[in-house]
Amino acid sequence: MPELDPAAIPASRRRKALAWIAIALIVAALALAFAWVAGWLSPGRLTPQRFTNAIEAANGQVWRGFRRAHAKGVCVAGYFEGNGQGTALSSARLLAPVRTPFVGRLSIGGGSPYGLDARARVRSMALRLDSDDGQQWRMAMNSFPFFGVSSVEAFYEQTRANTPDPATGKPDPVRQAAFARAHPEFARFADWAAHAPWSTSWANTTFNGVDTFRFVNRAGEVRNVRWSMQPQTPFAEMTPEQRDQADADYLAEDLAARLARGNLRWDMVVTLAQADDPVNPSQSWPEDRPRVTVGTVVVESSSAQATGACRDINYDPLVLPTGVEASDDPILAARSAVYSVSFNRRQHDIASGEAAAATGHAATRESDR
Repeated sequence: MPELDPAAIPASRRRKALAWIAIALIVAALALAFAWVAGWLSPGRLTPQRFTNAIEAANGQVWRGFRRAHAKGVCVAGYFEGNGQGTALSSARLLAPVRTPFVGRLSIGGGSPYGLDARARVRSMALRLDSDDGQQWRMAMNSFPFFGVSSVEAFYEQTRANTPDPATGKPDPVRQAAFARAHPEFARFADWAAHAPWSTSWANTTFNGVDTFRFVNRAGEVRNVRWSMQPQTPFAEMTPEQRDQADADYLAEDLAARLARGNLRWDMVVTLAQADDPVNPSQSWPEDRPRVTVGTVVVESSSAQATGACRDINYDPLVLPTGVEASDDPILAARSAVYSVSFNRRQHDIASGEAAAATGHAATRESDR
């Protein structure tokens, strides 16, 4: 094959390619930096690769071409409408009274792309917001209000404790009990999972950022914050009978039906910390902390993740605009590093599958990715 002359490539294509390469290098450098700060790159220490291996093992198998966690979901699109109330807290452009488009994803917890919607205790919302000043803000939020454990190492052990025993296909209850004894703080999360009411829809689920971030305003003032997306759709509790009778894909079906009738909205509510409030996501802040509604997420449409715009996005929570910074939350850095490893493995799966498909031996199911 003759060598391609770079001069023959149109300038617009060269600029676009260079821009994407620059973005990829920045994201990779950020992930590497946070992994270094977290101590993940030290010999003998827990690494993002080992953690991702544990997630794959806990899934029971590797589902090629899918996200290693929250494998089942749908793409959504719409806009975030800032109301200006957040501009005193952060210089981020999208908090001004402007509309910012996003590509998002709604999903359920678990590593199987064929999971049963009604059996997934955790639901998630991810957003990539593209500001008109050329910056991005990526968010990854969950339906639980706090994290189960206080350290990356404990999270790793929790993942390993949930790995199925090959003999039974289920987690070993003895190992799970040993984990719970070693990490008594997990009891609060277990109580939430067992007793908190289930919502009937993605549309009436509250999604929490859980991790702590820093808002920086134009005067340079810094404030620790957490945020939640609180639905304007009224909450309705799903009964055990409804969960038993629900279709496997009922969340996606319900979402499509609701969107056919109109847009869906969540208010972004920011909680402001006091100086002594912990950054660790396993520890809640007192209920009396000030809250500010800074805008509204408006979902206009949904599409299958196999062909939707969200398919190839890594919703790394450390891709942040000017005016928003990472805190010292240890799990936040770990999430970013593991997301990067998972994303790279998934993209490799997809590329391999598409190459195999060209010869008639597809390694992945295109319709399900």
